Amino acid sequence: MKLAGQVAVVTGGGRGIGRAVARTFAREGASVVLAARSGRELDAVAREITASGGRALAVATDVRQEPAVAALLARTMAEHGRVDVLVTAAGVAAFGPVRELTTADWDHMLSVNLRGAFLCCRAVLPPMIAAGRGTIVNVGSVVTSRTLTGSAAYTTSKYGLLGFSRVLAEEMRPHGVRVGVLSAGATDTPLWDGMSGAPDRARMLTGDQVAEAALWMVGLGPNAALEEMTLLPAGGVL
Repeated sequence: MKLAGQVAVVTGGGRGIGRAVARTFAREGASVVLAARSGRELDAVAREITASGGRALAVATDVRQEPAVAALLARTMAEHGRVDVLVTAAGVAAFGPVRELTTADWDHMLSVNLRGAFLCCRAVLPPMIAAGRGTIVNVGSVVTSRTLTGSAAYTTSKYGLLGFSRVLAEEMRPHGVRVGVLSAGATDTPLWDGMSGAPDRARMLTGDQVAEAALWMVGLGPNAALEEMTLLPAGGVL
């Protein structure tokens, strides 16, 4: 079991990529701390993991709010006394041309996708630095390497996340803490529910495939760091 004895915090753990990552990590022996705004969804995932013999703790968290993220870390440390892994899978998206983009949509996407990841990364640094180890995987997007019209706010948030992660990786290198970005192409998650003009979901990646890539990044030996990975559907669909 690749993650036996480790504690992994997974944001966005109630659905989509976060749910898949939590299940995969629990299968590999990690004690998983699930964070998302929806307590009902988190509880369902925690029950699913527990029923399969894994260990999971659900902590309802709005990653945009600094006190909520602090409470998430405090609960994790109280229950487990350590944090070995953070995966920031919480994310939102809305698409449309810039001329129709509202300020509210812009602010919402940057606050969840960028501010939320920043707050969670910053929160786990003290225990990881103290332990001299740890792995952070920020879930990015292929939009940082391919231009997708109608995605200005989403693309901006993911470029910001990529740049932030690169700087953090350099700052954490002397402390034994690894930081990577997993940039996934279109993935069949509830994000696409009700969205008109979406690509064919049958051609998309599955959440489990993204989770396996995250597991590979986290499961490398301490002498190696995979800092940027791009995962695409075989057909190349965004």
